[in-house]
Amino acid sequence: MLARAVVLLCAALFVCAPAMGQQNVRVRGTVEQVDGLLLTVRSRDGQMLKVKVADDVKVLAMVKASLADIKPGSFVGATALPQPGGGWRAVEVHIFPEAMRGVGEGDRPNDYRPNSTMTNGTVSAAERATVTKEEGTTLTLKYKESEKRIDVAPDTVIYTYAPSGKEELKAGAIISAAATKQADGSLTTARVNVARGITPPM
Repeated sequence: MLARAVVLLCAALFVCAPAMGQQNVRVRGTVEQVDGLLLTVRSRDGQMLKVKVADDVKVLAMVKASLADIKPGSFVGATALPQPGGGWRAVEVHIFPEAMRGVGEGDRPNDYRPNSTMTNGTVSAAERATVTKEEGTTLTLKYKESEKRIDVAPDTVIYTYAPSGKEELKAGAIISAAATKQADGSLTTARVNVARGITPPM
């Protein structure tokens, strides 16, 4: 049941579309204050954002994992930055539950930093999908009709998901939320990821 709950909550994070006249906004930052269902979040650029969470908000914990947890055939997502000499370096890799295989599959721009990308794909089984190097490991992620090689360094954050609840939405919590910007400029969300024992890249 717990695994099914994680799958359903994760799916909501990736497939929910905004209503007409609304805009999706990714909120990343640290909770400074909680007033009932209203979170005051200090964003990564220092802004203080007011985010109202739904009464039935769905919360997932981002929990520490390791490179050893990434197996041939695992379906993962990697946020990566281009490197000066070519290639891509992951700043984070998240491991999807098996039942979410294929969700968001592909390679696309990401809002983490300018020129960053998000790649959701299956770890190639051809070479265990990895090539060990002194500075880290290279994953080959296969998606649809293509593939992408992404370096995973020792400081790359690797995590997976676990069920959570509103009790973890407290001052000091690091969160990432898919929020909706209303016509009046206010932010609302029904889905929040909260870091548990890790510091994800913001």
